[in-house]
Amino acid sequence: MLFRWIFRFLITILASGLLATLLVIFAALVTLPSLPSLDVLTDYRPKIPLRIYSADNLLIGEFGEERRDFVAIKEVPEFLKKAILAAEDDRFYQHYGVDYIGVLRAIYSNFTAGGTLQGASTITMQVARNFFLTREKTFTRKFSEALLAFKIEHSLEKDLILELYINQIYLGQRSYGFATAAQTYFGKKLPNINLAEAAMLAGLPKAPSRYNPIANLKRAKIRQQYVLRRMHALGYISNEQLAQAGKTAITLHRRVKVFAMPADYIAEMVRQVVYDRYKQEAYTRGIRVYTTIRKADQEAAYHALRKGVMEYDTRHGYRGPEAFLKLPENPGDHAALQDIMHSINNSDDLLAAVVLSATPNAVEAFLKNGETIRITGNGLKTANKYLSNDPKTAEKRIRAGALIRVKKTEKGDWQITQLPEIEAALVAIDPNDGAIRALVGGFDYNLNKFNHATQAWRQPGSSFKPFIYSAALEKGFTPATIINDAPLYLGPEQTGGKAWQPKNYDGKFSGPIRMRTALTRSKNLASVRILQAISPSYVQDYITRFGFDKKHHPAVLPMALGSGSVTPMQMAIGYATFANGGYRISPYFIERIEDEHGNTIESMRHTTIDPNSKQVIDPRNAFLMTNMMQDVVQRGTATRARALGRNDIAGKTGTTSNEFDAWFCGYQKNLVAVAWMGFDDPKSLGRKETGGRTALPIWMDYMSSALKPIPAEKLSLPKGIVVAKINPSTGLRDRFGTLNEYFFQEQLPPETDYSFEDFFFSDQMEDRAF
Repeated sequence: MLFRWIFRFLITILASGLLATLLVIFAALVTLPSLPSLDVLTDYRPKIPLRIYSADNLLIGEFGEERRDFVAIKEVPEFLKKAILAAEDDRFYQHYGVDYIGVLRAIYSNFTAGGTLQGASTITMQVARNFFLTREKTFTRKFSEALLAFKIEHSLEKDLILELYINQIYLGQRSYGFATAAQTYFGKKLPNINLAEAAMLAGLPKAPSRYNPIANLKRAKIRQQYVLRRMHALGYISNEQLAQAGKTAITLHRRVKVFAMPADYIAEMVRQVVYDRYKQEAYTRGIRVYTTIRKADQEAAYHALRKGVMEYDTRHGYRGPEAFLKLPENPGDHAALQDIMHSINNSDDLLAAVVLSATPNAVEAFLKNGETIRITGNGLKTANKYLSNDPKTAEKRIRAGALIRVKKTEKGDWQITQLPEIEAALVAIDPNDGAIRALVGGFDYNLNKFNHATQAWRQPGSSFKPFIYSAALEKGFTPATIINDAPLYLGPEQTGGKAWQPKNYDGKFSGPIRMRTALTRSKNLASVRILQAISPSYVQDYITRFGFDKKHHPAVLPMALGSGSVTPMQMAIGYATFANGGYRISPYFIERIEDEHGNTIESMRHTTIDPNSKQVIDPRNAFLMTNMMQDVVQRGTATRARALGRNDIAGKTGTTSNEFDAWFCGYQKNLVAVAWMGFDDPKSLGRKETGGRTALPIWMDYMSSALKPIPAEKLSLPKGIVVAKINPSTGLRDRFGTLNEYFFQEQLPPETDYSFEDFFFSDQMEDRAF
């Protein structure tokens, strides 16, 4: 009887097992046809982000959801492979995609717990899941994962499967693959990591957020020790290696500066171009773009702009805290304070800080990095008014909870500062081929992504005068032509709007002066009379030679004072024509585009100036304009630039009505730079905030660095230019003249006739002035 019962029980078990086997086989036959093709594995193309480089091959930008670097299996350190196997799948090289012992263990765990499947994933199964499946924990997904793992093992070699895993797996901090994670966490290339670091990386796949060493180093070390013990138990490392790795200090790499230089605006310009060409593939194909930007130029431009903006901001006083934050009940709770500060960004060296306590003599504040600082003495100087009991500043008084900005001085002390409200831009190009060498589109890209260098349409003010004067030279004027700098009234029919009575900036009039003097001293009345003489419509057509659009420059007399609209980039292109001897250049900022293998897929065409290039203005015109603008620097509105100690720079200041915009556009033979400053919502910069005071210092700081390796060059005399002595009062040639002047050969003025000298200096003199 007992035997019969045992026999029936065994038959039932066998039948059940056979039925289960048949069901599994049936399910596999149904599921197999629906499994995805392995083409994505056999032709593996990891999602590598778009990377942008400077002309010196330095990384300046990166765009893509996944931060990833591909590494071949032969380049992976052996101890890292062992660490991965120990942590994830020690029987990887023995099984065929599924570890049956692990599966049975997971099924038993699932049955007894009454929950979803846990564990049992081999490296091959993880590859199947990461490439093709979701992460949901269901029996159907797990079954498909196992079948797909068999398919992968049948099609690919073990080393290739491991290579796919090493490059595809997510390891936290936007890092995909072990090569990227090594850079992210340790600042090292993968072949350079040590055993301790390898074990820490190998512990990440289980739970990247939980074991992230940057977020929680203590927890990451616990996981690291587990991996090391597993490696030792499996015979992968010796007792000595285990002990040594356990004692090895982990130094985390905190990426303060992700890129080699601050070039966010130019990187975004490149991104837009590449996206227009390749759409979404731009962010996944591993495209590399090499720009014309040079590290030395870009860093000099960035620091010059920020320095100039901060100097302006300091002149106009402290405005009080940015905001007031609610402090935690326990001011000593650093974790809570960091949570409060989490969404507030630093701006380079201008650090966000929340005030913990404040008196007129000392301020204690907490920084985002967890540091508590104390500000005293001169560090409080700029904000004294907001630390006092002055009723005028009571609402914005610095007190506990105030959000302020602080900066370290050269001596290492802290001082209170603020984010500026004003904006600025600087662009520098090579006038010989149009290569953009530096571009800064604003004070801080993270605070204001609007690119003022290319997108800000502003009035150029007097910096536009050189194009008017260049047109006048074409119409027969000379640098010695006498212009009357006297009061002028213009009716609506002449201005295209309201009646207008232009004035010089200083409110004074100089009477009859030479055209050279008018430009050097930026005389408005003389400029308007020049435009009257040659006609606004002629100038409107003429300026298109320099790249300006007629529609932005109405043919009215206020054009003489820069009433139209330009961008800093347009001004740089226009001034480049003077710098290179009369040629129109097209700016460019991309040299070439490469694929992920380093093959050039696109090379940008650009034209270098040569004798066969087309000129848009007479080279003699460019010479005279450069020579006159050198006078602007040596004895005119830009004399501050003489501090550079060079006699080969030329340029023009620009200040619009009511000081809404400040400009300086200047150049040397091989480099043109334009600096602009103004408010996004146009308003006055303040009394006496002229181009010479506000924009010129930015230009000078940049040029002092950019021109340092370039020797000064003497302006060469083009064919067809002659030199003659003139009488500075009449502009006529004079054998007894006290000045030398340059002229087109065919436009030499007549010589002074001394037999009519008395007549010449009578009332007729006034009639000779334009």
